[in-house]
Amino acid sequence: MPFNRTAVRNVFIYNRATGTCLGGLRQNGSVTEAVFLWILNNILFLVSSSSSEDAEISIHAQARATQRVVSPTSNPLEAGDIILDPNPIELTDEPWIQRIFSRSVSSGGREEDRFRLGLRARDGRCVLSGVVNLNAEMGDWSLFESAHVFPLEKESLWTRDDFGRWITDDDDDDDDDMDLDMDHASNISKIHSCQNGLLLRRDLHTMFDSYLISVNPDDGYKITVFNYDILGLDGRILDPVCRDPADPHRVSDEILRWHFRQSVLANMRGAGEPIFEHDFPPGTDMMRDIQDEPRGQERFEMEIALRLRGGGHGDG
Repeated sequence: MPFNRTAVRNVFIYNRATGTCLGGLRQNGSVTEAVFLWILNNILFLVSSSSSEDAEISIHAQARATQRVVSPTSNPLEAGDIILDPNPIELTDEPWIQRIFSRSVSSGGREEDRFRLGLRARDGRCVLSGVVNLNAEMGDWSLFESAHVFPLEKESLWTRDDFGRWITDDDDDDDDDMDLDMDHASNISKIHSCQNGLLLRRDLHTMFDSYLISVNPDDGYKITVFNYDILGLDGRILDPVCRDPADPHRVSDEILRWHFRQSVLANMRGAGEPIFEHDFPPGTDMMRDIQDEPRGQERFEMEIALRLRGGGHGDG
């Protein structure tokens, strides 16, 4: 069964005029008042009328318990109920992009191999936790996985919305690759560029695909954990090794912004989006269980598409 994102919240957002709970978040300490106000005004809410042109103060937020006004400062947002003005105010209906645990995306295709090897060479460590792979000289990468920031199973959306414009490394294929089928979408979309990837520990790859951990490039590349921070990663900074401005293969800020935005929509809007089960016991009818989930049909179709592509659930 899908997991409930609301169960971990310690901040709850209310409309003062109606008393309606509009969403919330788990504050582990890294979300500042300034970032919270930016999220309200630029991601979560549509304000019908405002007397100010300053987006940071177009929504008035106040702590219920202390009556303290939330202001655009670097102070950590306090846990508790937050009351919002003005009225009318409504949640955005911006689509949230569901994704699955897209570890293995093919059975050793050249693009996927280049993606995986490129991330190992660029990062050499989990860029969220900072854990270095000391076994690299042995060729052992079993604890580390190459993660797509924008999910591979949504490649049609990547192409439709031209996310490839954020891929700037212009890494031409080797001559040996000229025999690849140029009609293949990923040759056009550049979705396998290292600029759309991070090397992560296996457990953090799962969290990243679930939008439970993300990076805000506009807040000093700070890591935000939207769940209980049992690993102590909230507030850390994304390892510089993957974002060196001098490296043409550095991860794209724009694609990181997309992932952070999706994480906010998944975790902070309304009741939140489902977190899908992925640990199916032996003998489980996985596809039947998936179809019984909320939004299960969409997940079912993505799982089928991934399998038709040739993928399983290994490193990718």
